[in-house]
Amino acid sequence: MIKRINLKELEAVIFDLDGSLVDSMWMWKQIDIEYLGSFGITPPEDLQAAIEGMSFTETAGYFQKRFGITDSIEKIGDTWNRMAWKKYMYEVPLKPGVMDFLLHCKNSGIKLGIASSNSRALILNVLEAHHIRDFFECIKSGTDVVKSKPAPDIYLQVAEQLQVNPSNCLVFEDITQGIMAGKNAGMTVCAVEDDYSAYQWEEKVKLADFHISSYDELTA
Repeated sequence: MIKRINLKELEAVIFDLDGSLVDSMWMWKQIDIEYLGSFGITPPEDLQAAIEGMSFTETAGYFQKRFGITDSIEKIGDTWNRMAWKKYMYEVPLKPGVMDFLLHCKNSGIKLGIASSNSRALILNVLEAHHIRDFFECIKSGTDVVKSKPAPDIYLQVAEQLQVNPSNCLVFEDITQGIMAGKNAGMTVCAVEDDYSAYQWEEKVKLADFHISSYDELTA
């Protein structure tokens, strides 16, 4: 199925970050456990589903309301950034085949962008840690838009900055909310397999135009 993607027809490729470009979705669940645990709170079973697709700021506001956290949104975000940075540095790898695919896109003249709900500081730190920052001409975080995924806003902003037509963009996403955001932006979307969202796989395949288990499938 993935072989039907014709990269020569694309102007740009836009990546979500967590679970799509880097193997990090497991990490955020662990951070939620550790963070809430510091307040003596056990995360409810529906937490991950409830915050799926939310921006960094929206998630902090959700934690304030649901769990009665009195820290400011800024303080919560700073705490999460510190907790995440160490894990990103030492425990989070790129998804298989990413580097070869990025090089292929660069050599083919395809523009590259990032559209992530994560904080901008962490996005930049992750890209620098893996030495791939220079591949991307545009980076947008959840704080750059009012409406988060599945709204198309963040993907449309990336396309506008890259000066490309949304219909000529290919999006890589690992969760249903992100896939819907890409589709709502009028873009072609490829679902990326990820253990964290394995329970969504059938729905992801139905929503997306293509799907991959590894980026190696695109450069083989």
